[in-house]
Amino acid sequence: MAINFKNKAFPEEAAVYDIERGLASEIRPVFWQTDTSISRNSWGYVSEQDYKPAREIIEDLADIVSKNGALLLNVGPRPDGTIPEAEQEVLRSIGRWLSSNGEAIYGTRPWRVFGEGPTVQPVGMMSERQRLAYTAQDIRFTSKGDRLFAICLGQPGSALNIKALGRRSGLWPGEVRQVHLLGRAAPLAFQREDEQLSVQLPDQGRFQAPIALEIRG
Repeated sequence: MAINFKNKAFPEEAAVYDIERGLASEIRPVFWQTDTSISRNSWGYVSEQDYKPAREIIEDLADIVSKNGALLLNVGPRPDGTIPEAEQEVLRSIGRWLSSNGEAIYGTRPWRVFGEGPTVQPVGMMSERQRLAYTAQDIRFTSKGDRLFAICLGQPGSALNIKALGRRSGLWPGEVRQVHLLGRAAPLAFQREDEQLSVQLPDQGRFQAPIALEIRG
């Protein structure tokens, strides 16, 4: 059980800070939460729902977890308690993604930086109304032990370039020895240069959601 609060109702160490329908700008040192709905225009069951696509929710999940947060996702049951079919499909799509990529989310911790890329989302309460589309350069990082995960929020081409892992960045002082695409056993080819780590990706035609890489030293 957790007590959530908004604004300055509690000291941060006493309860879980909640950003309603919004994001944080950086890694927060104390665990926090975003609460939002599967629908843009309602928390409950209404006749004309504006549903978010699963990909958008997954992208926000990766951003939130990379900044030491958790996502509380609301659904709106019908009066008889059943979940509308459209909401079920969004939830199943998120579940399918997590079945292959959950290692990059569950039990992870923030890395030295939360991510990189040109897209700067509006932050704070209700900021999701002004949400921007991500690009292939927008990446979020999580870590677990000696493993680093890089989640690409856009749709990359044949290669994913990660500036934070360039030799000159200082964020990964050792060698990069292996890179995997989560959900696939075979390692990926990569080249590490001063300015970036360039990872060769398999055919992207099958990927309809963010990809996650596992990187080991």
